[in-house]
Amino acid sequence: MVHGLETTEEFYGALFGWEFRPGPEPFGPYVRALLGGHEVAGMGVLPPDRDLPTAWTPYFASDDVDRTADLVRSRGGTIGVGLLDAADAGRLAICADPCGAVFGVWQASASAGTAVTGVPGTPAWNELTTFESTRVAKFYETVFGYDEEPVVSADLDYVTLHLDGHPVAGVHGLGNALPATGARTGRRTSPCPTRTTRSPGYATSAATS
Repeated sequence: MVHGLETTEEFYGALFGWEFRPGPEPFGPYVRALLGGHEVAGMGVLPPDRDLPTAWTPYFASDDVDRTADLVRSRGGTIGVGLLDAADAGRLAICADPCGAVFGVWQASASAGTAVTGVPGTPAWNELTTFESTRVAKFYETVFGYDEEPVVSADLDYVTLHLDGHPVAGVHGLGNALPATGARTGRRTSPCPTRTTRSPGYATSAATS
């Protein structure tokens, strides 16, 4: 989600060779990014009256987004947007894990999501920077069925998430080096300390030549 869609299109078009076409607009202007005619990403415009940061949101596939949303809630996460039908493309929810990192869940109908991987200009890796990797990784393991592979090191708090034997994402714990958002309300037990500046979040890497 961005504040200036035209400027963002110019940036990523020059950087990765993406082209753009209009997408569904139930919540405002939206474009789909294409590489070689295949969808690789989507970009929408943030509400002009809200001071929200520009950010990429990773989406995790689900064959039943309603059930996945129930799992998110039961494991200490929250649902911020949805559940919503995106025209005939699919059904979605925007969620946050127990430490506040935002992600999407996508149940495909007409649009399966990223249609090409492993070539320059496509998303290659998602990595979550958070407070402590083990407890947060357990949330994603339970919700999405990942297997965990911790890095055994006294100097690095890191867990790789695997699906069907393949690494799909990383969780990097930074402890007190990562400040977070202000206090959350509600009677929820969280593995995350309460601080007052920025929150955990994802970084998405793209393949390059």
